[in-house]
Amino acid sequence: MRNIKIIGAGLAGSEAAWQCARRGAVVDLYEMRPVRSTPAHQTSDFAELVCSNSLKSESENTAPWLLKEEMRRTGSLLIQIAADSAVPAGHALAVDRAQFSMRVTETISREPLINIHREEVAHVDESQITIVATGPLTSDALAEEIARLSASPEGDSQVGAPAPHRHSLYFYDSISPIVEADSIDMDKVYLAARYDKGTADYINCPMSKNEYDRFYDALTTAESVEAKEWEKLNYFESCLPIEEIARRGRDTLRFGPMKPVGLKDPKTGRPPYAVVQLRQENLRADSYNLVGFQNHLRFGEQARVLRLIPGLENARFLRFGQIHRNTYINSPALLNSTLQMKAHPSVLFAGQICGVEGYVESIATGMLAGMNAMALVSEETPAPPPRPTALGSLIHYITHADPKKFQPANITFDLLPPLERKVRDRQLRHKMQCEFALGELESWVRRPVPAPEDIAVQRVS
Repeated sequence: MRNIKIIGAGLAGSEAAWQCARRGAVVDLYEMRPVRSTPAHQTSDFAELVCSNSLKSESENTAPWLLKEEMRRTGSLLIQIAADSAVPAGHALAVDRAQFSMRVTETISREPLINIHREEVAHVDESQITIVATGPLTSDALAEEIARLSASPEGDSQVGAPAPHRHSLYFYDSISPIVEADSIDMDKVYLAARYDKGTADYINCPMSKNEYDRFYDALTTAESVEAKEWEKLNYFESCLPIEEIARRGRDTLRFGPMKPVGLKDPKTGRPPYAVVQLRQENLRADSYNLVGFQNHLRFGEQARVLRLIPGLENARFLRFGQIHRNTYINSPALLNSTLQMKAHPSVLFAGQICGVEGYVESIATGMLAGMNAMALVSEETPAPPPRPTALGSLIHYITHADPKKFQPANITFDLLPPLERKVRDRQLRHKMQCEFALGELESWVRRPVPAPEDIAVQRVS
C-alpha cells in the first residue's frame, strides 16, 4: 500500500491524516511551522485556531449542528477533541484554543502510522496520492506550484497568489482582539446569553446612545493599517472588519455584531441601545475575545477605540485584531465532488484553500479528503457524500458553483436541497431536513466507525 502525502497540519490536514491512519494507511504529514511561520499563527501546534475560538451553534436542527452531527457519526477526531476542550459559550461550541491544538498535536504525534515532517513543501508530484490542506496562508512557493497544477491549457491560473499577474482569487479575513479577564470592569457589564438561550456565559458590555455615537465616530475615523494599499480589499462578507461594517451606515453595527436584541440588561430590565459581547477564550476563564470585532486598525488606534466600550476602559489586550489574506482555488473549475483535481485525480484539496469558510467546514473537507485518499490507495472508487446531507451540500456548492462568481461558503440551509413537499413552518422544515440528511448519511458510510470511547485522544494535563 502506498503512503499518502498530506501537506499542512491545520484543521483539515490533521483530520485527513487521522482518517487515513485509522483505516490503516501510512501517512506522511508535512507542516512547515516552526521552520517557517505565517503572519497569523502564534505556535507550531497542529490545528491552531487563529481567528475565533467558536465552532458555531450546537442548537439541534441548525445547519452548523447538522454538519457537526454528521461528522460525529462519521468518526471525526477533531470534533471529538473540540467537545473535550469546550469552554462555556451558551448554545455554541467554543474551545480553549491552546488545549484544543495541543490535544490534536499530541494525538496525531502518537499515531504510529503518521510520520510527521517539519518542513516546507514546494513541489507536488501529480502521480502520488496527495492532499493539499495548507489553508488560507499557503506559502508563496507552494502557491506557485498550485498555480502550475491549476493552469488551464491556455495558461490561465485558477488560484489566488501574491503575483500581481495572477487572477486575484482570494479574500481578506480579520482576527478579533482578546482581553485579559481581570482587566474588565465587571461593575459595568452583565452576564447573559441572547434570549436566555443556553447558559449565561457571555460578558455583555451595554452602551447608551451617547456611548454608541462616541464609539462609532472614533471607529470610523481611526487609522487603518497601510490605509492606501488596502483601499480595494476583497473581504469575505461573513467576516467583515467592524470599521467596514460601520462605514455602511451609523446603525449597521447595531444590527450586526453589536445587536442588543435578546440581551436584557438586569439593571434596566430592557435591552441596551447597543452591546459588545465577550466570549471566554480558555478553560481558566482568564481571557475573553470580542465577538465579531475583527478589525484592521493600527494597534494603538485599536486600544484607544476599544477602551471606549463600557467595562473595557482599562482593558489589557493579549492580542489585537489583525488582517490576513485567505487564498483559495477556484474549486468549481478544478475539483470534482470527491475533492480530487479533475486534471490530476491523485491530488485532493481540503480546508479553506478549497473554498469553504469556517473551522467546522474545514475539518469536514479534511475528513472527506482523508476518506477518499484512502479509497484511492485501496484501489476503490471514492464516493461523494449524499447531496441531501450538510457535507454533501457543502461539497456540491464548492464544486458546482459558477466558476466566474465563486465565493467561499459556510454551511447554511440555503445550500441543502429543498424537501419534496413544501413545509411552511421554518423550524419544522429544518428539523425534517436534518432527519432526512442523517438518514441519507447512514447509507453512505461504508465501513464501521469506531465509537468515540475507542478513539485514542491524547489528553493534555
